Formats: sequence, C-alpha cells, structure tokens
Amino acid sequence: MRPTELGPAPHRTDPPFDIVAIAASAGGVHALTDVLRRLPADFNVIVVCVQHLDPRHRSLMPEIIGRRSSLPVAHAEDGKELEPGHVYLAPPDRHLLINRDGTISLTQTELVNFVRPSADLLFESVAAAYGERAIAVVLTGAGKDGSMGVTAIKKRGGTVIAQDESSSEFFSMPSAAIKTGAVDFVLALEEIPGALATLVAGEARD
Repeated sequence: MRPTELGPAPHRTDPPFDIVAIAASAGGVHALTDVLRRLPADFNVIVVCVQHLDPRHRSLMPEIIGRRSSLPVAHAEDGKELEPGHVYLAPPDRHLLINRDGTISLTQTELVNFVRPSADLLFESVAAAYGERAIAVVLTGAGKDGSMGVTAIKKRGGTVIAQDESSSEFFSMPSAAIKTGAVDFVLALEEIPGALATLVAGEARD
C-alpha cells in the first residue's frame, strides 16, 4: 500500500499527525540520514529517532545528519519540551521516552531486546502520548526491536511504515514489524520521505 494511491482525507485545518518516530539499527545511519535529508523544511511535526550505536564511542550523528537536513537535529535532552519541526536523536546507551506532556525522558534502565536505546520503548511511549496522531517508521536493522512498539502504535490508531527488503541492508527489523500485521505501508527507502510528507500534509491516510 502506498499513500499516493489513497484518496484525499476529509478537509481539516490542522495536520493529522503530531509526531514521527523512526527506528533503525544495522545499516541505519545511511538510511536515517537519507530520510531526514529529504524531509521538507516545512515538515512541521516532531521527529524522534532511535539508532542503535556502540555506546563506547561518542555519537557524531547530530553533526552528520544536521549538515544534510533542512530541520534542526540534536541529541534528545532529558526534560526538554519537544518542538515541531525539530529532530531529536536518542543519545548512545540511553532509552528515549516521550511523556504525555510533550517532554523527553532519558533512562538507563535495562536493555530491551539486547539494546539501549530501544525502539520498542520509544514507540510504546509515543503511542501512549500521541495515539492516532503518531507515525512509526522501521528502517533497516538486525534483530526485532520495534515489533512490539509498532503494535502499540497501531492499537492506538497510529500509522506504521516499514522499509522494504530490496532497499534494506538488513531486513530483520522491518520484517519483524511487518509480521505483526501492524504495518500500513511497506516502502523503498527513497519513497519513505515523500510518504511522510504526504501523510503529514493530510493528503492521504490509510
């Protein structure tokens, strides 16, 4: 299913979504950078991202992605209020959770699916805070992190996108998400930014 093939949504003056949560693991730095650099400068929703990284090294991802993105990119900070049109990256070795009041919590609680930060925890917190106004995206990665979280997003009425096998360096994470039955759109990497822009503009919705 592709958003561009869907009919127009009912007219509304406010965007149908408030937040996009993206998760990636192996091969994900390239994929995440590619998605974020293609989002338009007027993409006026919150973007939060989990990328599995080696916690022993300082992450330069905000600088790397920020040079190519039209949106401001930074590591998430505990207690900070989320702003539309900004990209927040989970710092290495910290779970990123979104609170119902629109603020960030960072924790070092136990690993989930052998990883920290965890896509499952991010998605579950986003589902609880934003419900049907949330989009989850699962990009390339090994393992199955995110599969429980996309189910939570879908149960609360949100929308889920997974990267397809042909464009994924590692298909385990997207595949695990797809197998839950909670994924609305399976798209090539290059199609995902356009689909997000279309959904956020309210022009299409599953």
